[in-house]
Amino acid sequence: MAEPAAHTEAPAEKHAFPPFQTEHFPSQLAWLAVSFILLYVLMSKVALPRIGSILTTRSKHIADDLAEAERFKEQSDAAHAAYEKSLADARTRAQSIANATHEQQAAEAEATNKRLEAQLHDKLAAAEQSIAATRSAAMGNVGTIAADTASAIVERLIGLTPAQHDVASAVGEALKR
Repeated sequence: MAEPAAHTEAPAEKHAFPPFQTEHFPSQLAWLAVSFILLYVLMSKVALPRIGSILTTRSKHIADDLAEAERFKEQSDAAHAAYEKSLADARTRAQSIANATHEQQAAEAEATNKRLEAQLHDKLAAAEQSIAATRSAAMGNVGTIAADTASAIVERLIGLTPAQHDVASAVGEALKR
């Protein structure tokens, strides 16, 4: 078996952490400067232009999207205005049609009323003429009926038939009153 390797450091000696040792500072600063310059050049020449182009592309894409959204909004507003105008026109046309229909129906009703009034007036005039004819016929017969009735009453009361001309003159005087 092999023997364990011996330590190179002496257990009694304590050394500081190498980056904190002052003899390593100049080389560390040199490498720091080289690394910083290398990273700066790499960032300025490669990474930042890519990031800048990405931001420019995104900014242009967002601006284009906003312009397109504004265009769609204007189209939507124009369509909405056209819709409102056509709706207002339709309402106006509907109102004018309703008014015209109402006026036409009112005129037809007025004509029908006048025609019916004329018919009723004609029927009323015919009825009045008929009533007047019937009344004059009835009045013409009243004298005869009254004379016959008076003659029958006198005959019944006294038993003698009176003379026709006496009965007619008495009835004529009674009708004149």
